[in-house]
Amino acid sequence: MKVKTVAVIGAGPAGLTAAFKLSRRGMKVTVYEAGDGVGGMAKTISLWGQRVDLGPHRFFSRDRRVNELWLEAVGKDYSIVRRLTRIYYRKTFFDYPLTVGSALRGLGFVEAIWCILSYIKAWLLSERDEPTFESWVSNRFGKRLFSIFFKSYSEKLWGISCKELDADFAKQRVKKLSLFEAVKSAVMGNRGNRHKTLQDEFVYPHLGAGLVYERLAQDITKHGGEINLNTRVKAVRPPQVPGGKPVLELEEGGQLTFDHVVSTMPISVLIERMGASEDIRQHARALKFRNTILVYLRVEGPSPFPDQWIYVHAPDLLTGRITNFRNWVSSITNGQKDTILCLEYWCYDQDEIWARDELSLVKLATDEVYKTSLVPAGSVKAGKVVRVPKCYPVYATGYRAHLAPIEQYLSAQDGLSVIGRYGAFKYNNQDHSILMGLMAAENIADGKQHNLWAINTDYEYHESSRITSTGQSKA
Repeated sequence: MKVKTVAVIGAGPAGLTAAFKLSRRGMKVTVYEAGDGVGGMAKTISLWGQRVDLGPHRFFSRDRRVNELWLEAVGKDYSIVRRLTRIYYRKTFFDYPLTVGSALRGLGFVEAIWCILSYIKAWLLSERDEPTFESWVSNRFGKRLFSIFFKSYSEKLWGISCKELDADFAKQRVKKLSLFEAVKSAVMGNRGNRHKTLQDEFVYPHLGAGLVYERLAQDITKHGGEINLNTRVKAVRPPQVPGGKPVLELEEGGQLTFDHVVSTMPISVLIERMGASEDIRQHARALKFRNTILVYLRVEGPSPFPDQWIYVHAPDLLTGRITNFRNWVSSITNGQKDTILCLEYWCYDQDEIWARDELSLVKLATDEVYKTSLVPAGSVKAGKVVRVPKCYPVYATGYRAHLAPIEQYLSAQDGLSVIGRYGAFKYNNQDHSILMGLMAAENIADGKQHNLWAINTDYEYHESSRITSTGQSKA
């Protein structure tokens, strides 16, 4: 059956990319977004006369197709940003990615020797079985460096012990990185040895990360598509008979039939409401998402430190990451003199902090940023809280055993594609979600058989390229 009408649930990177491509192919595309703007987690908002993102959202890809779409949306309205990010631990700043020099200076000679001995021990007596994040990282760095530079931050982010976090997270986010590589980089000047997620540079739109998706949304409407904001989808009902069509139910009432539905809504919510068997729903309930609380602080004066963002590994602080938007591109400040910082806090629905009021959260963030000595005491002038529910899929040990039957069930549903960080339960960056959207569109429009479940942060690109100041070139 030739697809003519498509519903897209969610106006984030994956959903808008699919909608963009399908609307250009002449299909009638309708996007349903629960929020008040497009971009999903990569949305840009206005605050105190400036533009800020929902946390740090740099863009980097080696995939030609992804870079082509990004450039088509942004045009020449971007800059190359020199990346500076550091780790804050015990009132000391360490280079990120970790360098031998900063580790020696920050840890001190005695602690550095203990770390080296711990690494040697791990190298000689590494565990053969490494199913958890802790075992995987400890095998490559030693337990001492793991406890300093991985444990606290990871447990803040995921809310579970690193012994309960699946090794998949390490394989995707710490892939190919090791202490040996760090030493080799220090000696050889990093030639040809940079881990792909730790690039020294990234591209950034002049009006924030969300500009990409604002432009895609404009193009979708230009080609006859519809973008419905503040519109929640209650459920997707798969076809009830062979050759039938999926049905969309809206929270506000009403049922709509489409030839195809692209869903980026949280996979657990999708399964719970689409008439799946109790066994499949039980698997979906076992998949957990982590929430984010973003506390924005308006700090008097120019940038108080040079980083774009800082990873907070200090166990005595609840925040896990601090973003300084003034160090991205000057255009997002709109000429304002004050600096906007963003402190991130991660939690589950049932955690006490998720229910705190704005005043309490702003006070917490203000006290913590003063405690780091990153900004002078008394310099915070205002605060604003943004809550982002269900934004991090939790790779708890054994999660794959729950995800596999769900993937099988959803793949068998006609007229349904499931993509994106929420939709596919994949810890995607922007580029991987964009790639999912591109491939979903090809499956729908051209009848291709891309395995959308196989696209993830460890996806290997077939044709490598990168965006430079003059456009795209081969990497």
